[in-house]
Formats: sequence, structure tokens, C-alpha cells
Amino acid sequence: MNETIKTIQNHRSIRSFLDKDIEDNLLDEIIQSAQAMPNSINGQQTSVIVIRSKETKARIAELAGGQKWIDDAPVFLVFVMDFYKTRLAAEKNGLKQVIHESVEGTMVGTFDAGLNMGGAIVAAESFGLGIVPIGGVRRNPEDIIELLGLPEYTFPVAGLAIGYPLEPSHKKPRLPQSTFRHNEKYNMEGLREAIDQYDSEMESYLSEIGRQQEGNWSQYTSNIYQNVYYPKVYPVLKQQGFQNDK
Repeated sequence: MNETIKTIQNHRSIRSFLDKDIEDNLLDEIIQSAQAMPNSINGQQTSVIVIRSKETKARIAELAGGQKWIDDAPVFLVFVMDFYKTRLAAEKNGLKQVIHESVEGTMVGTFDAGLNMGGAIVAAESFGLGIVPIGGVRRNPEDIIELLGLPEYTFPVAGLAIGYPLEPSHKKPRLPQSTFRHNEKYNMEGLREAIDQYDSEMESYLSEIGRQQEGNWSQYTSNIYQNVYYPKVYPVLKQQGFQNDK
């Protein structure tokens, strides 16, 4: 197993950081790694906002639902779906951009932002840094958009807190690979049994780290998925020009 594979497979989220800044050269490598990831048609319809400001991080932590590790991390990245710059390209060529009005456009932009974040995560962890992805930037997206000065045809997809770990965290177990890897066709056989097995494993894990109140994977996930937990996403997407009607 090479070092890259070891880094990827040893991932764990970090929510406690040392009071230590990240060197500029390391941050530059992380951003370059994020940008180097593949994207649809080479449209490069994503951007990243790099935030070091204590005041801005504190405000984002508040808007994300009180996630103090955003404030504690020396650097916070916000990955943005960005069809504003592709709109400028269309105007340069005397054409009308339509893709941002479609579900396909939203899928492309969010997926590519995820690829960017994946590259940033691997790069950051290869330097011994800790990370935690933050979907909470979508909790109050209109405020995030205003705070970061995002133009129309853009949307904050997710954030990433990065810093030097204060202490190592536990590695969270994953569902059995049989629930993730399907050969040739989707295989429904054995899924319920695999979920039962994983629920038992997660009960032990959560008890070990003092979070037994979450129950297990199926209880915790289904409790959250009873609702649309960030209901402001859809209306603000529409305000930003992402109609999702095509």
C-alpha cells in the first residue's frame, strides 16, 4: 500500500485544532490540488473562497448552526458552484447560457465542487493537517452569499475547515463494502442484513466515543432524513438563477 492510499484510507474528521496557522506554501498546494481535479467539459464551473479572517469564520460558524470548529480552524474554504464566469464566457461569444437553469447544471456544479473538495482533503491530510467538511454553509445560504459577495449564478455548496489537529479523533467505521460496491448491476440482496450488522457496529462505536444517544446509523440517519434539513437551499438557488426547471 503506497502513502497516498494510506492517507486516504486513514481519513477521520477533526473538530479540534491547535492555535497554529497554516503556512502559505501548504495552503497554495492544497488549493492547487483542488483545482487540478477533473471537471465537466473543462467548464471549470467552480470556485473556492479562502477565509482566514477571524470575524468571517465566526460569522459562518454562527450561520452554520453554531459549529465552533469553523471558527477554531485557521483556514476555512467555501467551495462554490460558479456559473457566473461561464456566463461571462458566453457573453464574450455572443451566446446565451442556459445550463445554469437546469437540474443537469446544478448536478454538474455540485459534483465538480465535491471533486475539488476531495482533492483538497487528500492534499491537506497528506501534510498532516486535519479537516472536517461543513454542509452547514447551506443552512442560511442567502446570508453566506451576502457575506462572501457571491454574484448571481453562484451558490455555496460546502465548506472545509482545515488546521493542525489538537488530538487524533476516532476513525468512524463505514458500511460493509458490499453495500457500496456493486458489480455489473445494483445488488439489493443482503442489504438489510448488512445494515443490521453496521447498526450493531455503530452502536459500539458511538458508545465508545460518548455519543450513544445517537442510537445507531439507521436511527440517526432516518431521524434526520424525515425532513429537508436545509429548506432555504431551493428558494435561494432560484434567487441565484438556478431555476432547476429544465
